[in-house]
Amino acid sequence: MTALTLARYRAEWFGGAGAMSQGMRRDILAGMVGTFALIPEVIAFSFVAGVDPQVGLFASFVIGIVIAFAGGRPAMISGAAGSVALVAAALVHAHGLPYLLAATVMAGAFQIVFGLLGLDVLLRFVSRSVRTGFVNALAILIFSAQVPQMLGVDWHTYAMIALGLAIIYLLPRLSTAIPSPLICIVVLTAISITIPMPIRTVADLGRLPSSLPGFALPAIPLTLETLKIVTPYAFAMAAVGLLESMMTASVVDDLTETTSSKARECTGLGLANVAVGLFGGIAGCGMIGQTVGNIRYGGRGRLSTLVAGVFLLLVMVPLRPWAEKVPVAALVAIMIMVSISTFSWSSISDLARHPKVSGIVMLATVAVTVATHDLSAGVGVGVLLSGVFFAFKVTRLMAVQVEYDAASDTRIYKVSGQIFFASADIFADHFDLRDTAANVRIDLTQAHLWDITAVGALEDIVTRMRRHGIAVELIGLNEASAILVDRHAPLVRDVQGV
Repeated sequence: MTALTLARYRAEWFGGAGAMSQGMRRDILAGMVGTFALIPEVIAFSFVAGVDPQVGLFASFVIGIVIAFAGGRPAMISGAAGSVALVAAALVHAHGLPYLLAATVMAGAFQIVFGLLGLDVLLRFVSRSVRTGFVNALAILIFSAQVPQMLGVDWHTYAMIALGLAIIYLLPRLSTAIPSPLICIVVLTAISITIPMPIRTVADLGRLPSSLPGFALPAIPLTLETLKIVTPYAFAMAAVGLLESMMTASVVDDLTETTSSKARECTGLGLANVAVGLFGGIAGCGMIGQTVGNIRYGGRGRLSTLVAGVFLLLVMVPLRPWAEKVPVAALVAIMIMVSISTFSWSSISDLARHPKVSGIVMLATVAVTVATHDLSAGVGVGVLLSGVFFAFKVTRLMAVQVEYDAASDTRIYKVSGQIFFASADIFADHFDLRDTAANVRIDLTQAHLWDITAVGALEDIVTRMRRHGIAVELIGLNEASAILVDRHAPLVRDVQGV
């Protein structure tokens, strides 16, 4: 193993900063925080999908183990997520758990193919405004998911949540040796055991697993009808899962000022979901709230991801009697902290400083995501608005200057800017198709034709002018534009000059 390979291995697994023992200790403790942040959401998302909590918990364990080795973004926590659960719910309701497991395996296969084809490049079309809206919407959803745990309870629950938040935020001022959320869990659990009080515990959220997950193929008939049922859901689960994972990876890139392999994350998530389906779990993806918590408390390497999965299994099975006694108030306090940390508070002041269209895109992404609880819908709307606003802005930069040369009775149209589907009609409107001049010269030296809509508009202009007896000359086409014209507008080739 070369020195460079060893350095990369160490950086990916232990964060690459300081002594290896320090990196290991930091990642282990941060991963444990990520585990406790996973439990309430995974159980809640399991109910959303209509499956037993152990299905979601098993999935998060398997994903954590596989993605730690196969993923492309160190320090990212993945598990059974709400976005995928929303897609899976209809399939479970209509056909049952075995079909969900088959869809999970197929979704993983789709994700592997997406990664191998390099489709992660589609993330480049997601603007910073959409990413900010995505983060803010998730922060709101994380907080709103805690609200049901704070309704219909007595003052003991509120007191415990307040104490938990005080420990989480105040303890780091004294010492950061152990992440404050872990101390919050230990202290609140000890209090609830020592002083009996009417508060909910993890045992009240749902039945925890009592054994390890077992390998089994989905028990479904291998028929064409089954394929027709499973494929649409599998594709949707794969797309939504990849979208959330890619967005989460980008957020971690920004937080840690590092880069990651999005293509490897695609294939790694696919391998994880194939394994999940074969071990009786629901498909998952990157979880931004838990990931931000992991980063906040020092997680930088793959070890933190691995610990989050391994420790989840320990909590579920060997430590189950103790895990069931953890008060829900402690987990709520942790998730409130995660939601506060996740939200981009600077984006509020940015609304006044940044262009209005950027603010509109961000707010639209937040609004649609929160309203639908569907990340793909929110990001889709954001990307669509970004594209529309960009096209509108580029369209306004297109201009046509008209001159007349009396000596040669020639009308000269000097075109500048980008001509494409959104600006082609505006481009055409600048031409007088019944020009009284004997000759017309169209100068495209400062312009570029981008698509067949632009070429079609140019061909229509030339054809109509020639129909009215006007001699048309076309000059200044750059090489790319000329290729489009040669392929798609043969009538225009005859009038090209130099």
